[in-house]
Amino acid sequence: MVHTFRCLGVNIAVDVNSGAVHVLDGLMYDLLTALAEQDESGKLLSGPMPEELLAQLPQHDPAALKEAWAELGELREQGLLFEEDDYIDREKAASMQQQALVKALCLHVSHDCNLRCKYCFASTGDFGTGKRMTMDVETAKKAIDFVIVKSGNRRNIEVDFFGGEPLMAMDTVKATVEYARSIEKEHNKCFRFTITTNGVLLDDENIAYINREMSNAVLSLDGRKEVNDDLRPTVNGKGSYDVIVPKFKKLIEGRGTKDYYLRGTFTRFHKDFAEDVKALAAIGKHVSVEPVVGKEDDPYALQEADLPELKAEYERLAEYLKDHRETNFFHFNVDLAQGPCVIKRLRGCGAGCEYVAVTPDGDIYPCHQFVGNGDYKLGSVYDGTFDKELSSQFAALNIYTREECSHCWARFYCSGGCSASNLLVNGDIRHPHKVGCELERKRLECAIALRALASGMAE
Repeated sequence: MVHTFRCLGVNIAVDVNSGAVHVLDGLMYDLLTALAEQDESGKLLSGPMPEELLAQLPQHDPAALKEAWAELGELREQGLLFEEDDYIDREKAASMQQQALVKALCLHVSHDCNLRCKYCFASTGDFGTGKRMTMDVETAKKAIDFVIVKSGNRRNIEVDFFGGEPLMAMDTVKATVEYARSIEKEHNKCFRFTITTNGVLLDDENIAYINREMSNAVLSLDGRKEVNDDLRPTVNGKGSYDVIVPKFKKLIEGRGTKDYYLRGTFTRFHKDFAEDVKALAAIGKHVSVEPVVGKEDDPYALQEADLPELKAEYERLAEYLKDHRETNFFHFNVDLAQGPCVIKRLRGCGAGCEYVAVTPDGDIYPCHQFVGNGDYKLGSVYDGTFDKELSSQFAALNIYTREECSHCWARFYCSGGCSASNLLVNGDIRHPHKVGCELERKRLECAIALRALASGMAE
């Protein structure tokens, strides 16, 4: 499979199975696009250029087309074009369906929040339970014990302090870090901590602690002041921007080389999200602004009718970032040289098998977005239960067991999408939703074009 597209004034071809990316002149682009539409395997390249294909491209010189045809044939011989799939129907793909070790926790230290975000998937903090609560230290310790056991021989463990708003349970956060550090050597583990915060409760003490102990900090802010204050009001309905931004700036100034992301969400009411990326980039250079996901009847959810406008906005953002390379936009990060490991390329985030969420009362779910859905409860850190059959269903999800993904050019970059989003929109963790897939493909085209320009491939 070969995918050709134009973006940022560059003609690009992606050979899906080899991962090769080619920057093409106009003649080569037209020829390869026409060929790929007729022959997905590229077998025609083993012979002379068909006259009917030549007739489809009257705008180009026949001699030049035949020379380009020979060059395409050489690329195919080198395994850089129309390469066969190395994983499908082979042992590596089958191994994806095995139970995995749990290597990451999303620790819900708080099911409460001091903001009332209008699009919140967590029902403004209580995850639809009607019960606002924080995690006690005993539960947090049992969660750490759980992941130590379930991670087997794996040494590196990820723990994300999440909510609600985790700073509302800062005592539990500190006690958890202290406990994990106190036992990691005896179990041959190394913990890496992340915290996701809306920033309302940040003070000098919390900022210093986060910058000392957290390997990554995700700072929630939706961009411009007017957008953020519309979408992320406080409990009393006031805007949160002026309270939060000075605190985020101070935290970022003290991060040094440690990771952080200013993380926003855009909805169908604020589709000019490129402006929000610019606003966040003025605060810190690491930015992620992501599309909201919701059911079709959710007023904030992005609809199929929004796609042309949203795709144009991603191109507008890419045009801006082309000249502002100091800004690191998360969704335009792509490694053309090597990419993620094989398992991640085929299975994605690992929710439900490699990664689980633990609630304040110790219940275990596949990830934070499944919390509260009893059909997907995996077990409890208190009674030691863990539903291996349900976990295996998640472990079995990959780009081949998801039928739509197996035919998509972006499959090795996207890895099958988000199971929770699929369930929310389509009622089935196996079936990706169209709007999300369309936006993912557009982001990838922009990302690949930006990387080609940055690397000099397009010069």
